[in-house]
Amino acid sequence: MWRGCRRLRWAYSPPTWLPRPPPAAAGSGPVGPCGCRAYAPPAERKRFYQNVSISQGEGGFEINLDHRKLKTPQAKLFTVPSEALAIAVATEWDSQKDTIKFYTMHLTTLCNTALDNPTQRNKTQLIRAAVKFLETDTVCYRVEEPPALAELQKNEWDPVVAWAEERYNVTIGSSTSILGPNIPASTKDTFVSHLASYNMWALQGIEFVITQLKSLILSMSLIDRHITVEKAVLLSRLEEEYQIRRWGNVEWAHDYDLCELRARTAAGTLFVHLCSESSTVKHKLLQD
Repeated sequence: MWRGCRRLRWAYSPPTWLPRPPPAAAGSGPVGPCGCRAYAPPAERKRFYQNVSISQGEGGFEINLDHRKLKTPQAKLFTVPSEALAIAVATEWDSQKDTIKFYTMHLTTLCNTALDNPTQRNKTQLIRAAVKFLETDTVCYRVEEPPALAELQKNEWDPVVAWAEERYNVTIGSSTSILGPNIPASTKDTFVSHLASYNMWALQGIEFVITQLKSLILSMSLIDRHITVEKAVLLSRLEEEYQIRRWGNVEWAHDYDLCELRARTAAGTLFVHLCSESSTVKHKLLQD
């Protein structure tokens, strides 16, 4: 058997989608007014399984916790389209220690979202939501004061904007107006066409990354491997980092937030790549 194996927050209560544990460990999550499970992060839960494995079924690759099949919040069979993604998800489950920390399992969350589609959006709606971020894109909003910050934004953000304009043959620009830049309709159309080349699963991941960075431009630069996760996160927090260097930071809180943002951004980017590329893993990786 193989082993070794917040923006968008964990939305489901564990009893509705985990394989049912022994009765003593079972619990119930909050229930909304409609009778369905509320969208609230579950508390940590004692690990109730020993082994994690993956298996191939008719619909794709499945995750097994001991002899139980993992289910989604809507009780669908947890099935992912690629072996590499299944191994990555299984790694999240196998890395849990005495308790299951659901808030650390970003790939599992994204798979659940893709499988259940709780907001019932289609591909066109996902693309429109992503492109809408251009209107409030972090790297397009500039300050005039203080001069040091304005210069920092110019030096750090302009190269990324210039890359995106050349990469997609569009005009983006920037603005110091509270209304933001005037993004041409042709630019939006180009991004709509580009995002349409991704499947529904990858689009869920792209939206997740955009939500973390508050920027379509930074997200596409990251997904296209033009910049690293660390660089993308730093650029998305440029003003905050400037203020921290000037005034200091709250002990431990800054580092925690930074690490959390990096983890979510990295997970979302990995999810997009694993859902967009045809990848296989040699079966010897599934051996003890």
